[in-house]
Amino acid sequence: MQKGHIGVTTDNIFPIIKKFLYSDHDIFLRELVSNAVDATQKLKTLSSVGEFKGETGDLKVYVKLDEKAGTLTVSDNGIGMTAEEIDKYINQIAFSGAEEFLEKYKNDANAIIGHFGLGFYSSFMVSKKVEIVTKSYKEGAQAVRWSCDGTPEYKIENIDKAQRGTDIVLYIDDENKEFLEKSKIEELLKKYCRFLPVPVIFGKKQEWKDGKYVDTDEDNQINETNPAWTRKPSELTDEDYKKFYQDLYPMSEEPLFWIHLNVDYPFKLTGILYFPKVKNSMELQRNKIQLYCNQVFVTDSVEGIVPEFLTLLHGVIDSPDIPLNVSRSYLQSDSNVKKISNHITKKVADRLQEIFNQDRAKFEEKWDSLKIFIQYGMLTDEKFAERAEKFVLLKNVDDKFYTLEEYKTLVSGSQTDKDGNTIYLYTTDKESQFSYIEIAKSKGYDVLLMDGQLDTHFASKMEQKLEKTQFVRVDSDVIDNIIRKDHKAEVTLSEDEKTSLDIMFKSQMPKVEKTEFIVTFEALGENAQPIIITQAEFVRRMKEMAAMNPMYNLYGEMPETFNMVINADHPVTKRLLAEEETACSAELKPLVDKIHSLEQYQKDLNATHANKKDDEIPPIEKADLEKTAKELSELGEQRSGILSRYAADNKLVRQLIDIALLSNGQLKGEALSNFIKRSVDLL
Repeated sequence: MQKGHIGVTTDNIFPIIKKFLYSDHDIFLRELVSNAVDATQKLKTLSSVGEFKGETGDLKVYVKLDEKAGTLTVSDNGIGMTAEEIDKYINQIAFSGAEEFLEKYKNDANAIIGHFGLGFYSSFMVSKKVEIVTKSYKEGAQAVRWSCDGTPEYKIENIDKAQRGTDIVLYIDDENKEFLEKSKIEELLKKYCRFLPVPVIFGKKQEWKDGKYVDTDEDNQINETNPAWTRKPSELTDEDYKKFYQDLYPMSEEPLFWIHLNVDYPFKLTGILYFPKVKNSMELQRNKIQLYCNQVFVTDSVEGIVPEFLTLLHGVIDSPDIPLNVSRSYLQSDSNVKKISNHITKKVADRLQEIFNQDRAKFEEKWDSLKIFIQYGMLTDEKFAERAEKFVLLKNVDDKFYTLEEYKTLVSGSQTDKDGNTIYLYTTDKESQFSYIEIAKSKGYDVLLMDGQLDTHFASKMEQKLEKTQFVRVDSDVIDNIIRKDHKAEVTLSEDEKTSLDIMFKSQMPKVEKTEFIVTFEALGENAQPIIITQAEFVRRMKEMAAMNPMYNLYGEMPETFNMVINADHPVTKRLLAEEETACSAELKPLVDKIHSLEQYQKDLNATHANKKDDEIPPIEKADLEKTAKELSELGEQRSGILSRYAADNKLVRQLIDIALLSNGQLKGEALSNFIKRSVDLL
């Protein structure tokens, strides 16, 4: 028997392993099974080059539980190790057996991971003692047992072992008894080892018999050794791709389509990426792409490895050029990872362009699901954005689709304003903004449907890209202001008439928390609507962005501000003013005359002080100004009171407000019920 100390540079590596080296205890099983697979792969390589003359036999990896003994064993019938190799690869942690092996057999060892060394030591995260029972494939080799109890001390002894290969026996410690449960080990094997290239056996298959599950004689193989992504695209049918998707994501709907990655140079990359069908934005899920390294599961958190927008895709990528155990910051700076990321972006763009070119009708049919991937890509990846400009689509309210170039051609004549800006009108809701859409259509304008969660950001991005182009929601202003063709028609109302209408309408506006209505006046012609509600494009867009991006929080806290635009030309507006004049003139005329007089007096006083500093104005004149301002305020309140009381009894004012709210989708509940009753009364 030989005893010794493990060759490490610290007094005790095991606390480091348990606490710092691996963040996830579960991966010890991945490491051990991967090592076992390596050992079998190495034997295949040696056999293929004639260095191993014997029979390889049925190469498999076995995982066994013994709850009574408290052990978990991973066994293989691969190359095994001699005592010298244990000393080199296990006792001297700094060495990597795989590195030397790959150098020697670099032309024949494509399928080897080579994780001997520190990977093995992950077993001490869950074990109080670990044994290696091994016999080398080399002729006349002596079988040995190595054991260590979690200190730098180990012992190694000769034993009898009939078959070549290695058993790693873990004596699970008290803190990790969950790893002696069959269900837990099965869960981990399915997570990490589901697609390993060598059969992994865990117990026997079971059948239901006499009211319980019992073992059969058939091995329970937990992995598919030849998954779809490892095969050539020419070998696979559409049904094979769909079946693999269902295996990965049971109960999911069929994917829209897929991209098969198969690269050998300048890096090795295989995989299949699927575009899932998206019914609504709430279904979007990240962490659906599984990353493998030579068929060993690494992670489903692939940010930094694939471009951000492609984390919305599903599927598998596999590359030996992406290390298993490295930090996220390392991945983000690794040159191979960057090349792989760029390649995946190009492949996705090429595939989308190919589908668009070959079958545009099919592409349009799938657009509602594709849209969020493509927009997200254009917003976050400039290279993808350049490629996507040729196949990104705009959809109008009549369900017609246009490329950016096609749409520019369609609207650049009719929807260009007097300043040379092309206006892309859009709606976010065809139903609630129907009346605004109809007004725009009556002018011969086209209206886009932009009801996706990224459309606001996409519109801003396109405004930067497309010269002299603005995206404006169809209800952001009266249509003639949105696309101004000539000089604005002047409002002919007097200031007193504007004030009267402003007071009447504001006094009857519904009180809505964090919502403000501003009364404005436009000369829209007798045939336009008497009153409409609009919301400025900039304000609304900033609030929408605030809902998705903390950078715009300032706008998110601001109240909703709407313009209530009164059409000064409409007969109803003129009728309302005439009726108010008749009903309120006796009370209002003396007040208004006095207000005008005081306003003129105030104006004259201010004119005399125009070039004087504050300390040069006589105190008596300052007092006079204050008194005048106070009187004007009191008279204004009296005027507001008279007009507010009149408006409260005037069904026409409330009816006009409710019509405007209704056309903007803002009339609901009790207010809607009252509107209906009032409408019947007015009939």
